[in-house]
Amino acid sequence: MYKLMTSARFRQIADDLQERVALGEFGDQGALDSESALCTRYAVSRVTVRRALETLREQGLVQSRQGSGWFASAGPFHQRLALGTFRHAGSAVADSGKVMLRRVLEFGYRQASPVLAATLGLAATGAAQEVLHCHSVRTVDDVPLDLVAEWVPAAIAGRVSRADAAAPGIWASLQRDGHRVASVRQTITAGIADTSDAMLLDVAVGAPLLLVRRLARDEHKAPLALSDHRYLAHRFSLEVEFNGWPGAGADTPPGLHENETQAPADALGVAGVLPIQAGPGISHDLKESDS
Repeated sequence: MYKLMTSARFRQIADDLQERVALGEFGDQGALDSESALCTRYAVSRVTVRRALETLREQGLVQSRQGSGWFASAGPFHQRLALGTFRHAGSAVADSGKVMLRRVLEFGYRQASPVLAATLGLAATGAAQEVLHCHSVRTVDDVPLDLVAEWVPAAIAGRVSRADAAAPGIWASLQRDGHRVASVRQTITAGIADTSDAMLLDVAVGAPLLLVRRLARDEHKAPLALSDHRYLAHRFSLEVEFNGWPGAGADTPPGLHENETQAPADALGVAGVLPIQAGPGISHDLKESDS
């Protein structure tokens, strides 16, 4: 019974420290509380604290420096966003002084499902429904950051190679080929790692994920690319600054609304919006038709 209590306690401490690191509680230098201070804070032995810290080290979240203590290491990466602008995760990683690498798992052409075809503005039938599909994993310091699934209409993807998908990336390659990304619609929600996610991201099944879907469009509002990102929630966060307030008596911050009050899909310039669901970065509809 004592061992079970100790095991549960070190995991609770690891979870709490993980959340504190993700929220940036330890500042720019990333120095954690001393082991002695952590023992006092959580009312546990040094052995329990060290088990918690070792767990976080295995996840790439903290590192120890001889004579200096424990520090937050390769994450989380905070991507700061301003309304009306778009930045990709690579910029957040670069701001931290790290380098992000991408390993392409799948790359090839396939027929789009009806839902995907509608989202990308493709013809209802025929060869025009073909899309380039790419599935990859991105790492920082050899520790997984996210899984990415991307789809591009075949009509504009012809010059994009597998090597391009790895670096500089599909979106950058499209812009290189003259397809300028003028706007991006970003949808964010929460999810958990399934068996496939867990294997590729090196986490336990059920680990929390940040799911981000991005639809890129050109200056004519024509869809250029769709991407699904499955970020490890303890390694990545999105920060948005809102200016102003709705008015006296309002109890909802600006920029927040319920799902049922969302603008209709046709107001977004797309025929439909794919739901983000469980799976390796793709919706159930896509898995049924495009796997």
